[in-house]
Amino acid sequence: MKAPDKIGFWPTTSLVVGNMIGSGVFLLPVALAYYGLNSVFGWIFSAFGAILLSIIFGYLSKHLKNSEGGPYAFTVFGLGRFPGYLVAWGYWISIWSTNAAIAVALVSYLSVIFPIVGASALNSIITGLAFVWFFTWINTKQIKTIGIVQLLTTVLKVAPLIFLAIVGIFYVELSNLEIWAAEASVSFESITAATTLTFFAFLGMESATIPSKGIANAEKIIKKSTIYGTIFTAALYIFSFLVVSSVIPPDTLKNSSAPFADTANDLWGGVGKMIFAWGAVIATLGALNGWILIQGRIPYSAAKDNLFPKIFGRVNKNDSPVIGIIISSILASALMMFNYSKSLVDAFSFMMKLSTLSVLTPYLFSIATFWIMVKKDKGSLKNKANVLLALLAFVFSIWVIIGCGQEVVFYGFILLMIGIPFYIYINNSSDD
Repeated sequence: MKAPDKIGFWPTTSLVVGNMIGSGVFLLPVALAYYGLNSVFGWIFSAFGAILLSIIFGYLSKHLKNSEGGPYAFTVFGLGRFPGYLVAWGYWISIWSTNAAIAVALVSYLSVIFPIVGASALNSIITGLAFVWFFTWINTKQIKTIGIVQLLTTVLKVAPLIFLAIVGIFYVELSNLEIWAAEASVSFESITAATTLTFFAFLGMESATIPSKGIANAEKIIKKSTIYGTIFTAALYIFSFLVVSSVIPPDTLKNSSAPFADTANDLWGGVGKMIFAWGAVIATLGALNGWILIQGRIPYSAAKDNLFPKIFGRVNKNDSPVIGIIISSILASALMMFNYSKSLVDAFSFMMKLSTLSVLTPYLFSIATFWIMVKKDKGSLKNKANVLLALLAFVFSIWVIIGCGQEVVFYGFILLMIGIPFYIYINNSSDD
């Protein structure tokens, strides 16, 4: 059987950028409008933390070049099978839950352009399911095909943001910035809240480390794509956010349902608004494609290590873990449909917070593996810098977890504990 073609630097970087720039960033200015100047500090700290983590993921991918599964594989190598299982369990739930949320957001944005999409719950459900299963089908193809789709959608959704960040600088209203900066007094508590919110926009920086066997020259390309992709995304976030905040007054921004589109409308009229509405749609399309790729790869890697049911380890002729992708998409589809039941909306929203929190566990375990590896190289100046890097990344991750709130952290812990009986069952089954 012919080995599937592999993807290079640009498709890999687009996977990193595309999975970070999803639907959430287009609404973040609304939530951050309440924090005033604290939100700028939030962006700076979250960008700093994301870059620290991207360097760690780049290091691990270079030195563990035969490991597929990203944070899961790193955790198994450094800490053992059980912590690795907890990472795979929590990360997998997080991904298909996030895909359900992305599908809902996609339908919401699309209904602005085509009102018929949101005319009824049935129309919304059918539209959301259609996109989930279209990208499920795409992800059963060769990874080169997936990479082309990801590169195309990333370019299309990033282009309007770059244009806004560069051209919008000439439209900055300093009076609005002054009002916005004075919206809330600067405090550690508010900076923590703003950092937690903005860091969610960076989740996915590790995406390139997961399908590593499908990437050409992986030990070099993954490191470059992860670090460069994160730096590029951080700069794009901060500059575009400042433009939005300077064009739209804080009181107006708080009530906006599409802040980037409203900014474009103020600057360039209806045409600009429509371009950014399409940009938001394309952003969700790219994120959905990228995360459906990841949702099959994590359980696949765990299944190969006998930590997930063997069915997740099956691949098709294109070397795609098709069964794992399909099972995950079924769960995402079910969760998406539940969202349209009014009695479950609150529960669904809370689960999104839990799924995001669960991604921080793989980050912490990856940092621990990085620490273990660099401690073996004692004495060098580079090693001392790496130890400091690990310490800063660890403190940052704990800080963000604290920012999620006690209730979310508690239920996130319960979510991980629910996976333990499955681990015991799978482990005993593999011993028989």
